[in-house]
Amino acid sequence: MAASINEVRNTVLAIANKNNYGYISPQDFNLYAKQAQMDMFEDYFYQYNNWINKENNRSSGTGYANIVKGLVEVIDSFSTQVFLGQNNSNTFNLPLDYYLINKLFYYSTPLFAGTSSAISIGQLVDGAAVGWTTIPASAPTPAIGSLVVNTTTLEQAYVTGVVNATTITLSADIFLAVADTYVIYSNTKIREVERVSQNKIFLLTNSMLTAPTKTYPAYVLDGNIATVYPTTILNAGDIQAQYVRYPLDPRWTWVALTGGEPQFNPTRPDFQEFELPDSDEPALIAKICQYVGIEIREDMVYKFGSNEENLNTQETS
Repeated sequence: MAASINEVRNTVLAIANKNNYGYISPQDFNLYAKQAQMDMFEDYFYQYNNWINKENNRSSGTGYANIVKGLVEVIDSFSTQVFLGQNNSNTFNLPLDYYLINKLFYYSTPLFAGTSSAISIGQLVDGAAVGWTTIPASAPTPAIGSLVVNTTTLEQAYVTGVVNATTITLSADIFLAVADTYVIYSNTKIREVERVSQNKIFLLTNSMLTAPTKTYPAYVLDGNIATVYPTTILNAGDIQAQYVRYPLDPRWTWVALTGGEPQFNPTRPDFQEFELPDSDEPALIAKICQYVGIEIREDMVYKFGSNEENLNTQETS
């Protein structure tokens, strides 16, 4: 479960009130919340690398596996994959939300390509398709499991069945408009693209023995652009990125003031919870308090929350 932005805000305001701190507007709180989440997000990678180094140095001690497992689970929740849009020739645009590229893959064997001719939920319809067949029923063409990339939107799905010579069923509804272009790839012939430096690619491409090939491709990363070699890899949808994305900016949303205070409204379209686990709430609260000038440790947040809960129980009694 994700940390609750409303619970975090309520606790921060209670601590601020107890410390006679001035009013924290929703706008300021959202800025602090964004920074706190980003700091903690980056800290997960620092902690992971730190524990891996300890393990390599045989100084990790007991409980190492559980700690690393917990860190990996959080990091994996931000892992995703997407096909890259073509920038120009053999250069491809990386997603704007990428934090860390894990791997690039080259889908080396396109089976079919064409244009959707009708909209049908969960299906790809191409009235001009050639080669699609339901025969034999046990092994239709395109093969079950083949990858389908909508090269207009760069969404992907898998073939789940062949209805007839012009219609196939898909694992996801990715064709929502007529005239979207597509490519169907073999899902078994996938090549990992090796990342190299600019200096190394210069040396590699100047030798016939070491030059990247479609069997052993390579890429150079420059900002949000991946340049893939050999230069004959140049089709939109050929390259898939597996990456870790940035967390979405948390946003506490509200409606008109009630009694001088904004009223929480999570139904607003721009509302966004924290994306870190709820176990991180005390740390988020402590960081936000520090940003507004209140020094408080995580253990003090726990203690404050416990005291407030006991006080509320007594008042109720």
